Amino acid sequence: MTDASKGFLVALGANLLWGLFPLYWALLSEVPPLEVFAHRTFWSLAIFAVYLGLQGRLPELWRIFQNPAARWRIIAAAFAISGNWFLFIYAVQVGAVMEASIGYYIFPLLAVKLGFVVFRETLTPLQWGAVVLAASAVLLLTVGLGVAPYLSLALAMCFALYGAFKRGVTAGPVLSVTAEVAIVGPLSLVWLLGVHWLGWTDFTGRPGGFFGQDWGTSLLLVAGGLVTAVPLMMFSYAAKRIRYATIGLIQYVNPTIQFTLAVLVFGQVVTLWHMIALPMIWIGLVLYSASSLHQDRLARRVA
Repeated sequence: MTDASKGFLVALGANLLWGLFPLYWALLSEVPPLEVFAHRTFWSLAIFAVYLGLQGRLPELWRIFQNPAARWRIIAAAFAISGNWFLFIYAVQVGAVMEASIGYYIFPLLAVKLGFVVFRETLTPLQWGAVVLAASAVLLLTVGLGVAPYLSLALAMCFALYGAFKRGVTAGPVLSVTAEVAIVGPLSLVWLLGVHWLGWTDFTGRPGGFFGQDWGTSLLLVAGGLVTAVPLMMFSYAAKRIRYATIGLIQYVNPTIQFTLAVLVFGQVVTLWHMIALPMIWIGLVLYSASSLHQDRLARRVA
């Protein structure tokens, strides 16, 4: 099997795991979302630190923070991805898995628009068509459902900003993600100590301090770090072996599985407005993917 084939299978596996995330976080629905997020961040940091330590790469973290430009990018990226992680956990707990999946469908198109506005990147006619379709779909959902899909847009925006902040960071995916959780990890530990010892509660007002109450919940909270780290490491492996355009196409597997789970497992209703808006978003993704593949082919020909 070639490296490219291995990379494709590993990337597919990573997206399958991400797509199944709602099933895992639903097991922790009794734990307040901010507490789940804090455990996810803290244990992710522990796993990444052990992984890099075994490779003898921990000193590389210090070198990242010594670069002022990279340091501020990493800090901004850390809070952007933290927002994405927390919102996804919250979406699962409030029964909004469908909205979360829509957010990940919208993300590539929002990233294209962000690249045009912030980085002055040029858009092809197909990409403009994709952006217009996605914007029209969001407007349709807002009018039809009587409320804007705030959760979908917030998830997509956090992820789009995360990608924007990571531009210019030369460190590899695992190393840079470790740096990000190293920033948020201490804050998560403070929150967990406050929850357990001072009775802190998040905006839900639900009592916390679940870690240590029973083995099942405690193991799930700790394993949340492993569940987070493994697909990221898989993605890092795949990204070095397959083309970026291929990675972009495979990532649609994630929201597709989430959408299927939302309907079949979590019993969310697909309204008429969803049935109209979602095909618009999917068509936009087809246009975006076609344009990306075309640009990728042109770039390889020039090379």
